[in-house]
Amino acid sequence: MSHTLILQPGPEPCLQLSGEWTLPHYRQLRLQRLDAPGQVQRIDAEALTALDTAGATVLLQLLGAERLCTLVPHATGLSVERKALLLAVANAMAEQRGGAPDARYRLGDGLARLGGQVLNGWRQILAFLNFLGLTLVTLLAVMLRPWRWRMTALVAQMHQAGLNAVPIVAVLNFLIGAVVAFLGATVLREFGATIYTVDLVAYAFMRELGVLLAAILLAGRTASAFTAQIGSMKVNEELDALKVHGMNPIEMLVIPRLLALVITLPILGFIAILSGIAGGAVVSVLSLDISLTRFIAIVQEVPVKHLLLGLAKAPFFAVLIALIGCLEGFKVAGSAQSLGEHTTSAVVQSIFVVILINAIAAMFFMEMGW
Repeated sequence: MSHTLILQPGPEPCLQLSGEWTLPHYRQLRLQRLDAPGQVQRIDAEALTALDTAGATVLLQLLGAERLCTLVPHATGLSVERKALLLAVANAMAEQRGGAPDARYRLGDGLARLGGQVLNGWRQILAFLNFLGLTLVTLLAVMLRPWRWRMTALVAQMHQAGLNAVPIVAVLNFLIGAVVAFLGATVLREFGATIYTVDLVAYAFMRELGVLLAAILLAGRTASAFTAQIGSMKVNEELDALKVHGMNPIEMLVIPRLLALVITLPILGFIAILSGIAGGAVVSVLSLDISLTRFIAIVQEVPVKHLLLGLAKAPFFAVLIALIGCLEGFKVAGSAQSLGEHTTSAVVQSIFVVILINAIAAMFFMEMGW
């Protein structure tokens, strides 16, 4: 047998180890049994020929982490390296067991988690405000120096974030416009007022749904792309390379993305409004017996201020989406897991902030009588 374990009785019971306590013999080592591990007072390893983490784990299971830590420093026949190996395995196991979460629920634990989440949210707000100020200062400095404008990067970001998003924005708003028209007609038909379905669709998309849906789509599509792009550059140490060459990452990466969204989101919002109204028009013509000429005439009677109020929110949404996406990209710690977590966080934060700001704007417009 290539490995043995013998407990020698006496005034100080001694545990004698011999043979190879290594991974190839792990299956046989697991068969070792020790009836009274608490009685062991010494370890004799003079006959031990080989030891690795597999053997150390078996010995740990036989004696326990605390007992092993007590016996190893005074063991005979163990080299310094093997003592260090056994102590490292024992300490690691002790820390793992000591740090295991308690399955019991306590009210204090829930309050502590709630407090941690509130504190983390406050830190997120402060970090965003700090990043916003830094971006605005950098933008002002760049605007005063036309030779530092990055037009190529700006056009590329406008193409990626704006032009490529037109099909999905148009199709989604067209379908939602048709759904809104169906629902409106279902309710208004009971009152003999199906003609007002046109006003419902026009007001809904001009004031709220058009820009809101476009912003939510960009929050999911573009904010995640910004985070992934900048985060990947940080993982690959490209941001450090920019700093070494004396380039400002805010000027090189954030400003073009920010300006691209500020320019393209109002355009996408306008396309979304037209698409939503077009969806309502199709339903009205095919299901409500409202002619296209009559539909267009009713839409033309809607005051232009509702369209302007809807589009006025687009630049604010664009700034929030761009800054959140870029900020989360700069927060990436340098691993694939961190990149995925911050990409998800960017999408969630962007959608939440867009809906929150839209609700605040709606209440403000209502109180102002607009």
